Amino acid sequence: MTEAPMITSVCHCRGCQKMTGSAFSLTITLPASGLEVTKGTSVQGGVKGDEVFHHHCPECHSWVFTTTTAFEGFVNLRATMLDDPSWFEPFIELQTAERLPWVPRLAEKRFERFPGLTEYAALAAEYAGQLDREGS
Repeated sequence: MTEAPMITSVCHCRGCQKMTGSAFSLTITLPASGLEVTKGTSVQGGVKGDEVFHHHCPECHSWVFTTTTAFEGFVNLRATMLDDPSWFEPFIELQTAERLPWVPRLAEKRFERFPGLTEYAALAAEYAGQLDREGS
């Protein structure tokens, strides 16, 4: 990760549940220019779609990042792939309509589905302001 995150999130959609084998996925959204793969070439796999492309490690098949035609120029990096993910805290929760009932609320801002582009832009600006205040 070579650039600051634009926003951090937790996603409860069934696709993320299936891809992680867990209740949700943890995501860092950043400009595509902010992700540098330093070893190997990712392979696509996982839940298939016409607009979403999941990139995996070719050796261990872990889900590393996602690109999508809906948000070209951006990448969603799995927070757990960082050498040190201890700083990660979700700013927003997505797809809460699919949240498993026993999972606690993990972020102050929650969305039953994915917000639109305009909403994402406002949320990213708010997240950036929070980072500025915290000095991160």
